[in-house]
Amino acid sequence: MEKVDLSRYEAAGILGTGADYEARAAVERETGRQVVLKRPTPQTVRHQLHAGVEARTDRILQVYQEVGHTLPMVVPILGYTDRANHDAYFGDTLGQEYRVMVEERAVGIPLVGDLRARFTGVPIGVGQNLFALFPLVQPENAPPFAIHQQLLDLEEAFYQAGYILLDLRPHNVFYQPAVGRITVIDCGALAETQATADRRGKPLPTIDDFYLEMLKFYTTPQPPPAQASGYREPQGLRPIIDAARELDQLAQQFKGVPDPAVQEAALTIISQVRQRTYTAFTDFRRDLTAYLEAVQGAHHALPNLAEARQAWDEALHWLHADYWQRYLFHPETELTAFTL
Repeated sequence: MEKVDLSRYEAAGILGTGADYEARAAVERETGRQVVLKRPTPQTVRHQLHAGVEARTDRILQVYQEVGHTLPMVVPILGYTDRANHDAYFGDTLGQEYRVMVEERAVGIPLVGDLRARFTGVPIGVGQNLFALFPLVQPENAPPFAIHQQLLDLEEAFYQAGYILLDLRPHNVFYQPAVGRITVIDCGALAETQATADRRGKPLPTIDDFYLEMLKFYTTPQPPPAQASGYREPQGLRPIIDAARELDQLAQQFKGVPDPAVQEAALTIISQVRQRTYTAFTDFRRDLTAYLEAVQGAHHALPNLAEARQAWDEALHWLHADYWQRYLFHPETELTAFTL
């Protein structure tokens, strides 16, 4: 990771815009290397409200140097600019200074696409549904629920280094279906494990907040869809405002799951997270793995399994659409192993 000048890169189209950052594709002029330029959203900069984002950028760079550069699940940060006015480069008239990060392009597709694409009919939730929640078809020798296990590996590495990594929502996770590999593109939501409150006395997140994210974004009480349309919309993306309420809602939903093994495994985790009684990360991993194994068994025992797999396959073919070609993703090779 080095300090860079943006003149090294030729900017292209916008890949996506989140709450804090705009991500723009670019190419390094000398090498042809594809990268991402990540900067505070222009509207935030224009209204001079980007100080918090700048602090987050500084934090990302610091923690990446400490931990992130050693983890294959984290997108590599190649460099960063000085804090400067970049209007001439981006063709803006913002009139403010900010820092730009240069990251390697993540390979694969986001588990959830850009929310704005939903309004043009793109099934933005197809990745989350196909590969994280309802992985009915898997390549040979692929480990089941690989996404969950890698997210656990990533969180455990940060936790052992003294940090809690949050905001691991599916739109921050890229996935390569052929090899079952994830890449997390945003590691900015961090809390130190040793700190319990901020300067104003507000309680800081704990590892239980990560456990809740895993429940909310990567588990579901719903059975696999019998129609391809059930794979279109993302699940669980509403922000977590009240942890206790979220856990109550999850418990109520999982009580309606007909499979007793899935219901018991899910309610066990929910109860432990609510009471904050997981004393070791390995205990949560054990219980989540037990839940995932129960889910896998329930999927295999579906009375309409053939119909569900047909719906899954139909949804898989959506990934051949033009929208997904904006990413480093080649459906002809990535999806071959999933052919029924």
